[in-house]
Amino acid sequence: MTDIKRVLEDTRTIAIVGISDNPSRPSNEVARYLMPYFDIIPVNPRYDSVLGLKCYPDLESIPVQVDMVDLFQRSENIPPFVRPAISIGARYFWMQLGISNADARNELISAGITVIEDKCTKIEYARYCL
Repeated sequence: MTDIKRVLEDTRTIAIVGISDNPSRPSNEVARYLMPYFDIIPVNPRYDSVLGLKCYPDLESIPVQVDMVDLFQRSENIPPFVRPAISIGARYFWMQLGISNADARNELISAGITVIEDKCTKIEYARYCL
């Protein structure tokens, strides 16, 4: 069982993949909530900026170390993000509520990356760190 509290306490920088600039979308709400606690990096090729932050088109374009990749993607759309997460040296790969992918999980774990599935970073942060 993954120690979610430890993962959150050990994380400083989170790439939010699939972030929307629409404030009513969960990705935007979660990013806004987490901004006081973490360095948030928006990732979505559709935007230049989100929440006043530079938005990157993909994980490999981010110029700083990313601790956690936090995905807002459908389960079947997860695999293309696995190798980029490995290549940038992310330590944690978080799939939001309702999202899981066994093939992605197995590949990430084999690469030494801790995987969290079907959980919300906002909910878990409120539960363990506030």
